[in-house]
Amino acid sequence: MDFGLAAEDEAFRGEAREWLATHADSSLDRRTWERTLGKAGWIGLGWAEGGYGNRTVGLTRQVVWAEEYARSAAPPRSGHIGENLLGPTLLAHGTEEQRSRFLPPIAAGEELWCQGYSEPGAGSDLAGVRTKAERSADGTYRVTGQKIWTSLAHEADWCFVLARTEPGRDRVPPAPAGGSRRHHGLTFLLVPMDQPGRIEVRPIRQLTGTSDFNEVFFDGARARVEHVVGGEGGGWRVAMSLLGFERGVSTLAQQIGFAQELGRVVRTAVESGAVDDPVVRERLVRQWAELRVMRWNALRTLGSSGDAGAPSVAKLLWGGWHQRLGELAMLVRGAAGTVGPAPWSASAPYELDALQNLFLFSRADTIYGGSDQIQRTIIAERVLGLPREPKG
Repeated sequence: MDFGLAAEDEAFRGEAREWLATHADSSLDRRTWERTLGKAGWIGLGWAEGGYGNRTVGLTRQVVWAEEYARSAAPPRSGHIGENLLGPTLLAHGTEEQRSRFLPPIAAGEELWCQGYSEPGAGSDLAGVRTKAERSADGTYRVTGQKIWTSLAHEADWCFVLARTEPGRDRVPPAPAGGSRRHHGLTFLLVPMDQPGRIEVRPIRQLTGTSDFNEVFFDGARARVEHVVGGEGGGWRVAMSLLGFERGVSTLAQQIGFAQELGRVVRTAVESGAVDDPVVRERLVRQWAELRVMRWNALRTLGSSGDAGAPSVAKLLWGGWHQRLGELAMLVRGAAGTVGPAPWSASAPYELDALQNLFLFSRADTIYGGSDQIQRTIIAERVLGLPREPKG
């Protein structure tokens, strides 16, 4: 850690490290692992007091847990979307009934969530959402539309969906009288995924051969009126608040993983002899230095809510950094980096080693979560006060 820890915090680190060493089992399926974490009280550490089934610790211990988790051999998380995104959003904007209904199952690892934001025509341009939610006489909304790049939708029990509940066009020219466009008229809905015939999930195969992302099609899917967060038409405010939670404590844990990947690239450079090239050495040192800068920037902004551009700056920093690391990984591998560890077969997914997977997966880092172009526009308009980009 780069900031002082009290003795109690160090004791907490020891507790977390010991528990992870004892219980982390990569052979467990994701849902079983979430329940294991929940039973031990490790989910929802950053939530406010409220009796929702989780222990509550301060910001420092949240960072300690996130770092120890990243350093451990623990399985990948499936519940982080519910814990780190929806949980804080419900605490900030949800009703007491919504918190009591949804937070305890998340804290127990019993209900998994996915995020229904991006669409084929509204990826980084979130205000261009076209998915519709029409209110019915029976007290429900009928949701119709398509979401894309929906992480873990194939495992999720619920999806929080940004949909348009007012009629009208969402793009210029202006909507008809009484209609909505852009960020007006959007609503934040909690939608159950177990609706056969009304919700279809189609996995998207990525360059790495895996399918963590999905297309989700809503064909009259039902959502209850009491499961609207922030009120009808208040979806934009709730959605923006959620995106702020997306880049909090988890950024520091992410950097632990980055440091491990950088270490692997350095070792490969030494083994392959690529480190003898002064240009390669300079790039390795630059990657190390930039990672340290990202860490200090994350610590500087940790817990701060006053810097409107901080999330965009952080995304720009790590997206480009990680992509350059993937390129450097292939450079130090040389020609061997183009060959898989197993014979290629048209009938089976190809296999990749760790550095090949790093290179291919990182190609998307500057696109998903808000493209670099969008992040620069946000910084220009909201932080620097430059003229708004014309919408055409």
